[in-house]
Amino acid sequence: MPEKILIVDDDLETLRLIGVMLQRQGFTISAANTGELAISMAKKELPDLIVLDIMMPIVDGYRVAREIRNDPATAQIPILMFTAKSQVDDKVAGYDAGADDYLTKPVHPAELSAHVKSLLARSTRPLPAIPEKSNGFIIGVTGCKGGLGVSTLALNLAIGINAITKEESFAVELKPGMGSWRVELDIADSHSLEKLLALPTADITSEVVDKHAVHTSFGVRLLMASNKTRQIQFLESAEKTLKLIETLSLDNPLIVLDIGDPYLPGYDEICSICNQLLILTDGFPATVLRTRRLLGNIQFEPAKTSRNIDVVLYNHIRSDLLLTAEQVSKMLPGNPVRVMFPPVPEQIFQANQKYIPLIKIQPDGLYAQQVNELSKLITARVGA
Repeated sequence: MPEKILIVDDDLETLRLIGVMLQRQGFTISAANTGELAISMAKKELPDLIVLDIMMPIVDGYRVAREIRNDPATAQIPILMFTAKSQVDDKVAGYDAGADDYLTKPVHPAELSAHVKSLLARSTRPLPAIPEKSNGFIIGVTGCKGGLGVSTLALNLAIGINAITKEESFAVELKPGMGSWRVELDIADSHSLEKLLALPTADITSEVVDKHAVHTSFGVRLLMASNKTRQIQFLESAEKTLKLIETLSLDNPLIVLDIGDPYLPGYDEICSICNQLLILTDGFPATVLRTRRLLGNIQFEPAKTSRNIDVVLYNHIRSDLLLTAEQVSKMLPGNPVRVMFPPVPEQIFQANQKYIPLIKIQPDGLYAQQVNELSKLITARVGA
C-alpha cells in the first residue's frame, strides 16, 4: 500500500508542485493550507510523513509540530520541515518543536525526494526480529547526521579496545556506497559489504562473512563498504544487514558497528540489539537539538538486550560559538556528555597522508587519550 504524505503549506502553488512530484513517485498525497487544518488532518488520517512549512498565518509550523508531538496518536509521525527560513535559529526552533529533518527552499526535487524516502524507510519498513540472545558484545556508533566523525570513532574505538583485550575485534562499516575506511587506510577491494548484501539472506554464513573480512596489522578485522554511489542501492537490504549482524554476534566476542545516521533502513532495529550505543554530536545548538530528538526516538524503542547509551561530544573546529560539554549535557537531560574530543585537524591531516588510523598518529595525543578512556569504559562493561 502506498505511503501517505500530508503536505502543509499556505502557498497553493507549492502544494501543487510538491504534491505532483511525490504522486509521480507513487505516494498518496493529502494537503492542508492552514495549520489548523493540518493538525485536524494529521489526527484523522495518521499519515506516514508530514512535509511542513513554517510561515503560515495564525497557526505556524512550529505550533503544528508541537501539537502533533504532544498527541500520543500522532507523536511518532516523521516531520520534514520544508521552509524558506534558513537561519540557524530557525533550524534550532524547528528541531526543538519536534522536526525530524529540515530542508530550506528552494531545493532540487531529487534532494527533497531523497529526504522523504529516507524518513519513510526508517519509520515504516517492517523488519525481521533478531534473536535476543547472542554471544558477541555489540557496540553501535551513530549520530543524528553525517559529518560528525562517526566512522572515524568506530574504527579507532575498535583499535583501542583491541589494545586492551588483545583479542581481534570486528568492525563493520554499515554504509553501502558511502564508505570511507578504504580510502583512509588505502586498502584495495573494499566492496566486501556490498558483495555480502548481494547474496541471498540464507547464504550470509560465518564462513562467507570471514572470507569477505580484511585482516589488518592493528588487530581489527574490517568489513568495509564501497565509496561508489551506485552501491547505495544496497541500503534497501535491511533484512540482510540484520542477518549479517546476527551472524557476526554468534562468532565474535566484540563487534563495532559504524551505523552512520538514522536514515539507514533497519536503524531502530539495529540500535535495539546493541549492548552499547555511542551517540556523537558536535557543539552547534541545532545539532544538539537533533541529537536530543534522536535520543528520544532510540529510548522510545524497546531494547532487546541490556544497553548503555553514552553521548560523545566531538568538535571539529575551534570556535567560541560552540557549546561546551556542560552546556550540551544540560540540553540532553539524562544523557550527559561522557567523553569530549577536541579538534585535531593537524593529526587528521597526517593520518590521511600516511593512510593510518588517527589513534596511531600520536598514541599519547589528546584524541588517542579520549579513545583509550572510552575503550576502558566499554571494556569494563563487556566484562561485567
